[in-house]
Amino acid sequence: MIKRETIEKIFDTARVEEVVGDFVNLKRAGSNLKGYSPFNDEKSPSFMVSPSKQIWKDFSSGKGGNVVSFLMEHERMTYPEALRWLAKRYNIEIEEAELSLEERQKQTERESLFLVLEFAKNWFKKQLFDTSFGRSVGLNYFKERGFREEILQKFETGFSPDKPDALTQAALAKGFKKDFLIKAGLSIERNNRLIDRFRGRIMFPIHSLSGRVLGFGGRILNSSLKTAKYINSPENEIYHKSKILYGIFQAKQSIVKQNQCILVEGYTDVMALHQAGITNTVASSGTALTIEQIQLIKRLTPNILVVFDGDRAGISAALRGIDMILAQGMQVKVLLLPGGEDPDSFSRKLSAGDLQKYIVDNTQDFINFKALLLQNDAQNDPLKKGELVRNIVQSIAKIPNAIQQEIYIKEVARIMGISEEVLFKELAIILKTAQNRADKEALRQRKKEVLKPVEKNQFENPVISRREILEREIIKLLLLYGHREIEVDEWELKEIPEDNSDPVLEKLTRRSQVAELIYKYLQDDELEFSNDIFQHLFNLLTHKLMQREVIDTVKLMPELTEVEAKLISDILMEEEKYRLANWKDRQIEVKSKEDTLGWHVMDVLLNLRRLLIQDLINEQKEQLKQPVEEPERIQIFNLIKDYLLLFRILSTKLYRLA
Repeated sequence: MIKRETIEKIFDTARVEEVVGDFVNLKRAGSNLKGYSPFNDEKSPSFMVSPSKQIWKDFSSGKGGNVVSFLMEHERMTYPEALRWLAKRYNIEIEEAELSLEERQKQTERESLFLVLEFAKNWFKKQLFDTSFGRSVGLNYFKERGFREEILQKFETGFSPDKPDALTQAALAKGFKKDFLIKAGLSIERNNRLIDRFRGRIMFPIHSLSGRVLGFGGRILNSSLKTAKYINSPENEIYHKSKILYGIFQAKQSIVKQNQCILVEGYTDVMALHQAGITNTVASSGTALTIEQIQLIKRLTPNILVVFDGDRAGISAALRGIDMILAQGMQVKVLLLPGGEDPDSFSRKLSAGDLQKYIVDNTQDFINFKALLLQNDAQNDPLKKGELVRNIVQSIAKIPNAIQQEIYIKEVARIMGISEEVLFKELAIILKTAQNRADKEALRQRKKEVLKPVEKNQFENPVISRREILEREIIKLLLLYGHREIEVDEWELKEIPEDNSDPVLEKLTRRSQVAELIYKYLQDDELEFSNDIFQHLFNLLTHKLMQREVIDTVKLMPELTEVEAKLISDILMEEEKYRLANWKDRQIEVKSKEDTLGWHVMDVLLNLRRLLIQDLINEQKEQLKQPVEEPERIQIFNLIKDYLLLFRILSTKLYRLA
């Protein structure tokens, strides 16, 4: 268990904008930062980070919290994992209390998988760099291909000797369990014996965006063996090859800085380009490009440069990927390498400077590239040319932005010598067909839902009571304005007319601290919050505010549970949601709560009081439904009468307040 003092030091040191910035491309938006949601696919940015409050909020998914909760949500870390990750990033030494046997047993499977993968990564590195056999075989292979040792260290490459169970035995000797070696894809059980999955291979660790090892790729060194040239870790709880890109951890800062991601195919392609100084490069690791991988890039930049190998099969596969990228609203450029070349081989033939110049000189827009590529097939055949044009327009139809569609249509008309009118008609037909298909699919899904057996409570949504809404508003007032001195109008009862007309009230104006005013009103009513989370936060905040402490959200966060931290971040970032709407640009004047703070505090308190009185009236009415003696019945009637009078008084106060 990590000591409390260490946790507080981590919260004091870690900066949410720096950590989130490792995963999301953030742009300045006033005093805050904004970017695209890392949790949802969206067309406009709704993810906000507040450096001053040290919190984040994703308005598209509703998620939010502090720097630790971001790692827990985004990287699926446990609380201790997130703290350790932050400690490592900020060079904070972890001080731990001794874990009990019961606490050790609570270690999750995910934590165990990450630990055994980290061990394997270090073991493979040791075999490559620190053993004579590894240096003579594995390291020599890399050097023959022109890789320098520093680039191998950057990507933490390693070597697995051609022995049946070398890694397995080393891991077992360190106390790692057999089950986790198998689940992590490091060992295979055959005939009641564990053997290594990767043998006689150079090893490429596959990192998450945060730098944790998720799995491995291994390349065979002995090409005469009848086995796959490359093998990868099997998918498990933490490794999903369709959701990760090789080199994303090493490239992310460069991608953000250059506002472009270069996409290649293989491990050594990435390493070769990084060695040449082109450090914004990642790879799909030989798999077909997926939506999840594209969205991973989109968090960092909207611009992708796809590098095509010179072979025809590679071009056809990459063309399919381009349409997927366009559908995500991203900007795509392409680079075609000379025939028979890939980034690894081509980079060895040019100096770093010449390679970078080649990329700049030969990068082209995807429309020009696709047109020229397909024109070679069509040549002088009118039918093939018609199919070519339709193919290009189908790609343009994938683009969600109508303005960009129009720009590309005009460009195709210029290149192909076809009227814009014809192309726009073809685009309209394609879009209409796609919409009809989508409508049919939506209808099919709705029918499927209707025919599905109805489960109990399937249509019941969690109900948030009016009382909880007001209680939450009180927490918000304490958090944002609890220390403020405000002027409030209170109405003192002077007379209750006998003719049942409105009570006579006298207006009194006084100054008070927001926290003191709220505390006094709730104490007078002997009110306990209906929500335990609100009650704990109320106690915590009022204690600090009554001691004249200013609420520092950075220092407050370590004292909160994960649920409380999310609630606090939601409250703090609510105002930013309206900022995103750009009300001023729309010439809509929206008053801030600060302009009418005194009125707002009294409105919440009086409404909460009136709600409590209404609850009491309802309780007494329920009692009248039961058989009771006449004296007790009279007593209940009198009590209801008193409550109704209080309700009238509060209603009058609220009317005067308005």
